[in-house]
Amino acid sequence: MAIEITATGRYVPEKVLTNDDLSKMVDTSDEWIRSHTGISNRHIARDDQATSDLAYEAAMNVLKSVDAASPEQVAAGLDLIVVSTATPDYPGFPSVACMVQSRIGAHKAAAFDITAGCTGFIYALETASCMMASGGRKTALVIGADTLSRITDWTDRNTCVLFGDGAGAVLLEATDAPVAGPQKRGVIRSILGADGSGSEYLMLRRGGTRNPFLKGETVEKPAYLEMNGPAVYLFAVNAVATTIKKMLDAEGLSMDQIARIIPHQANERIISAAAKRLGIGMDKFFLNIAKYANTSTASVPIALDELAHEGTLKKGDIIMTIGFGAGLTYGANLIVW
Repeated sequence: MAIEITATGRYVPEKVLTNDDLSKMVDTSDEWIRSHTGISNRHIARDDQATSDLAYEAAMNVLKSVDAASPEQVAAGLDLIVVSTATPDYPGFPSVACMVQSRIGAHKAAAFDITAGCTGFIYALETASCMMASGGRKTALVIGADTLSRITDWTDRNTCVLFGDGAGAVLLEATDAPVAGPQKRGVIRSILGADGSGSEYLMLRRGGTRNPFLKGETVEKPAYLEMNGPAVYLFAVNAVATTIKKMLDAEGLSMDQIARIIPHQANERIISAAAKRLGIGMDKFFLNIAKYANTSTASVPIALDELAHEGTLKKGDIIMTIGFGAGLTYGANLIVW
């Protein structure tokens, strides 16, 4: 039994914040941002939109791609919904997955969230795949969604240029396709890892049980993410290069056999440095960071949906997803399309 991706979808808010817009807010410029990150635009959620709203829209786009006339019937057949997010609607509970489950009408589906920073979708895809492979579950919706604009300090020029909002989703189905041999299909292997010693390199310090807001406290700014950029950069380059090589070695594959690599869209320089270390061309990587910036756990499924609809993927192509982020976490999925 293979666990295959049979449909994809994405959603980004309508509002676009350009580099020129940011140059009016902080001391930066379009040329500096593009040359240092590869980013030109980012999408920003409306004030009345939360992460579950973005996740719902991406989910509906997946369901409609399966059955445009009756997406509710597709939802009714779901056995599992896994959402990866670092910016849930509410701290702790209820989960974003449960809110999506209710809105799309997936009443028989189990639903829960995963938090693994920008690597969350990689973790979620492997989690859902393993739960399906263990038997009893035939379909799963895996969503990556984040509203980073709500935890971004828009006065900090070092971080505010990097982030955007969005959601991406895939439908997993258990099929009769083989999981070995030349005709194998689906999620073949995943590598998941973490280095908790770097937990303070990228974190949301306020609002949790370690450092809660106190009664009577005057808060001038909302809680926002803090990042040690140089440390995260070094970690990310090493994680991408090392994980790609480890995956190839584990499966006995050469880089020529990989059709495309879909990395977390954090910074084009990270991917360029990893590619140079591996001795491969940038054309092997699918990048859309210029349009969306870093959407955290949503970046890989958004890119995967774009690539799927681009029409260049063929049945049987081997692709690899790569993620890295807060925790610190990293991971990869090897998928036969």
